[in-house]
Amino acid sequence: MKAETIAFRMFLNPGQQAEYQRRHDAIWPELRTLLYDAGISDYRIYLDPEHNVLFATLRRTANHGMDRLPQHPVMQKWWAYMGDIMRCNADGSPVVEPLPCLFQLD
Repeated sequence: MKAETIAFRMFLNPGQQAEYQRRHDAIWPELRTLLYDAGISDYRIYLDPEHNVLFATLRRTANHGMDRLPQHPVMQKWWAYMGDIMRCNADGSPVVEPLPCLFQLD
């Protein structure tokens, strides 16, 4: 299996666009490294400001380690840092809804 692109959405609390942008503009180097080491690249997050919905895409390698990220202390620390501005699950992770690909033009 080759690398794949996945898409998902998350939910920003109203009025938090500027803060979300500020925090991501200063993303922690250790988080960036963790994501790269997990096989993630070309990670993009877009905002639908009318609905406070974040739309994200990323590429991941066939042997990615995304499934191990929730247990990593850096990821847990990031979730805690972001928890006040996003809709989150009971464990602190952001609410993420996968989006199926219905069309692709290569």
